[in-house]
Amino acid sequence: MYRWNNKEYKCPIETTIDVLGGKWRSLIVWHLNKEILRFSEIQKIVPGISKKVLSEHLKELEKNGFIERTVYPEVPPRVEYKITSKGKGLGEILDLMEKWGRNILETEGEKID
Repeated sequence: MYRWNNKEYKCPIETTIDVLGGKWRSLIVWHLNKEILRFSEIQKIVPGISKKVLSEHLKELEKNGFIERTVYPEVPPRVEYKITSKGKGLGEILDLMEKWGRNILETEGEKID
C-alpha cells in the first residue's frame, strides 16, 4: 500500500490511471510532450474541452509537477505550458498507447475523412 497526493494506492497502475484521469489530461500531456503551448492552442487541439475544464486540468497537472506554467510580463500577459521531466515519463506511456491505438485503427478500423 502506498500513499501519494493524499490518496492510498494498492497498485501502481491505479496511480497512473488516476493521474491521467480520463481522456482530457492524457491528451493535454500528449500534446505538451511534443511542444510548448499556450492555453488557446491547447484548447484548439483538444477537441470538445471547455475553458473551465482545461483550466482545472492544467492547474492539477501543474500542482502535481507534470507540467510547468510560465507567465511572461507582457500586455496582454502571455502564458505558456510545457512538460516537466516528471511529465515526460507519462509521455512515454502515452506514446505506447498511441502506437497500440494506431495499430488497432489501421488494422481493424475504417478510414473516414
